[in-house]
Amino acid sequence: MWSDTRAEIAVQSRRTANWLLLATAMALTLTFAYVIPYAGYRGGSAEERLAPLLTAEFAGSAIGGMPAFTGALALIFGVLVAGSDYAWDVWKTILVVQPSRTRVLLAKGATVALGCLLLAVALLAVSAAAGLAVTAAEGAAVTWPAAPDAAAGLAAAWLIASMWAALGMLLAVALRAVALPVGIGLVWMLAVQNLISGLAAPLLGWVDALQAWLPGGAAGSLVASMGAREDTPAVAELTGPVHASLVIAAYLAAFGLAAGVLLRRRDM
Repeated sequence: MWSDTRAEIAVQSRRTANWLLLATAMALTLTFAYVIPYAGYRGGSAEERLAPLLTAEFAGSAIGGMPAFTGALALIFGVLVAGSDYAWDVWKTILVVQPSRTRVLLAKGATVALGCLLLAVALLAVSAAAGLAVTAAEGAAVTWPAAPDAAAGLAAAWLIASMWAALGMLLAVALRAVALPVGIGLVWMLAVQNLISGLAAPLLGWVDALQAWLPGGAAGSLVASMGAREDTPAVAELTGPVHASLVIAAYLAAFGLAAGVLLRRRDM
């Protein structure tokens, strides 16, 4: 299993697209969590706009995009890892020299999990650096969050990114492609989720209650409980962190199991 995972890591680490996704996620977090809000603050926005930009709040600022924008990049990563072999028509070649489809998929899943961990660490690192820069520019005292709080933010980011990446893998296996799974995933995350929360939920009580059980609603609740600003798209504390974490973990397991079942039972 470890040899398969090492081989998959070697393949994915050489793909420029994966590093471009990571760089894009870092740039989006820096721009929309720090550069634009700080520019607005310096332009005369309310004083309370400054607090989320300081070092004490860096973990919440780092993970605010996970329910939608940076989470969408994690989904694309999952699609690329599982779907590129369909696009290049190399699944049959891989399986000829491998003992089982499950082992191949587990190696891909482990690689995706490590990639999502790298994403979470990178987002917290760039957020910490940006928070330190803003704190120094404003002459404020440098105050870091408690280690357990920062660790919780990292764990939340890793869990949410892994869930979206697992959904990407499931879509890639189900559709045996790359482009269509990416398109469907992005439509769900960037359009349908917003329509549910902004249009359907205010009109239908059962839809409003359902939000806490959907992947996006649970992700938004979890990052909100970790300090992400609720004016960020898809971020709203609909339920507590324990409930949200359990829902996300359940979706992660379900997406992975469904991908495994489909891969084992269908012809290549």
